[in-house]
Amino acid sequence: MARKLSGKVVLATHNSGKLKEMRELMAPHGVDVISAGELGLPEPEENGATFEANAKIKAEAAAKAANLPAFADDSGLAVEALNGAPGIYSARWAGSSKNFSRAMRIVEEKLHEANAKTPAQRKAAFISALCVAWPDGETVSFEGRVDGTLVWPPRGTAGFGYDPMFLPDGKTKTFGEMTPEEKHGLPPHGEGLSHRARAFLKLAEACLA
Repeated sequence: MARKLSGKVVLATHNSGKLKEMRELMAPHGVDVISAGELGLPEPEENGATFEANAKIKAEAAAKAANLPAFADDSGLAVEALNGAPGIYSARWAGSSKNFSRAMRIVEEKLHEANAKTPAQRKAAFISALCVAWPDGETVSFEGRVDGTLVWPPRGTAGFGYDPMFLPDGKTKTFGEMTPEEKHGLPPHGEGLSHRARAFLKLAEACLA
């Protein structure tokens, strides 16, 4: 059985969008989330080969540096027609300036090169791995996934990253057009739709009161 989280927990991120989303998910559980960015912690080199490996690298580094329990998300967009790319390199496609308008254009250009024009040829999934680490070295990981189709042009200004071009299966709004509650609200108010929400539900069951 995994250990429980309470009190103050470090989220190993410098991404304000990810911090906002995770604070909203953690709030009902009485956990105070502070980010690695707010603590001025350095970003470790993410040299893992999987989302889970990179989440573990970030969580372990933050737990050790802050001497507090820490958790990290490593997530990205996996596009079928691009053999799973950008995958673990999703953030890097946005460059050092985190320009996701540029990253979405690159995805669209590569889909065009692959002659992927119909919805069936533009299938993709958002995948999230969440890892919790304690200062003594114990870790536990969880994964969530949501499948969908990539649209062009991007729609909506909510969310972050590739959200405006991702249309979840069975929905009429992209992640970029959804309210926070629609995208990652948890039951009973939401359906826990996003990849991060699905991973978080597993984390909550194991590690939160």
